[in-house]
Amino acid sequence: MARNIERVGDTLSQLGEGPVWDDRTGTLLWVDIIRGHVHLLKPATAEYRRLDLGEMVGVVALRESGHLIAGIRSGIADIDILTGTITRRFTPESHLPDNRFNDGKCDPAGRFWAGTMPISGSGPHGSLYLVGKEGSLHRMVTGVTISNGLAWSLDRKKMYYIDTPTFEVACFDYDDATGSIDRRRTAFKIPRSAGAPDGMTIDAEGMLWVAHWGGWQVTRWDPNTGTIIDQIKLPVSNVTSCTFGGSDLRDLYITSAREGLTAAQLEAQPLAGALFVIRQSDWKGLPATRCSGV
Repeated sequence: MARNIERVGDTLSQLGEGPVWDDRTGTLLWVDIIRGHVHLLKPATAEYRRLDLGEMVGVVALRESGHLIAGIRSGIADIDILTGTITRRFTPESHLPDNRFNDGKCDPAGRFWAGTMPISGSGPHGSLYLVGKEGSLHRMVTGVTISNGLAWSLDRKKMYYIDTPTFEVACFDYDDATGSIDRRRTAFKIPRSAGAPDGMTIDAEGMLWVAHWGGWQVTRWDPNTGTIIDQIKLPVSNVTSCTFGGSDLRDLYITSAREGLTAAQLEAQPLAGALFVIRQSDWKGLPATRCSGV
């Protein structure tokens, strides 16, 4: 199996997260949450640039307009991809100054989902929000501690969701026409010895890929049976998320973080915070959905 792990570029993020592949421009985007950076890299030409947003950014997603929608510390905003200019749209947790937005994604119908968490990472004070296609904001899940990975089944009937401290991937019934979710249950549990579940993606076979904070790995799961299929070890402990990119969506990109590591741990993990890739892997991803009408 092809799984030669390469470092991409020389950027070391404090808290790298949220990789997304723009198949129209051949660009990989990912964020450094703590530093408020959005990284943009075209692997084919090594063209790289960075947007400095001036506040924490938990997630960016592609829009049909060519710009971005984002979950930032203060709320949900549109980002001009050329200049980094922020246009704030929703501030649903202005009454919770110790919260910030974290992971998110566009659903198959083009709606934007993003969740919040306490900056301390403790306490069920976060929520999962949906920006509907009519442009209004809806709170969909409450009592969240660290809102993280999202994915939708290939038949658009299920939504998978990670609230990290639960050590599980939850499953909801999902209505593609309306965005409504219900009947939450556990798709599968993550062993605590494997590290905490963080970001997530789904591949073209409908299998889920989970990044493990503190676990040195990404894993592949069958959500229908709850069984683990594969594990890929990384040279860093805090593995945060993953996505597929490249012209044929076979390059597996993986983000990582330096956050939370001691000086001794950083010395032992000099690549902590790096972006990694497995080129021409044995698996294939799906094109990222672009948000439309939001």
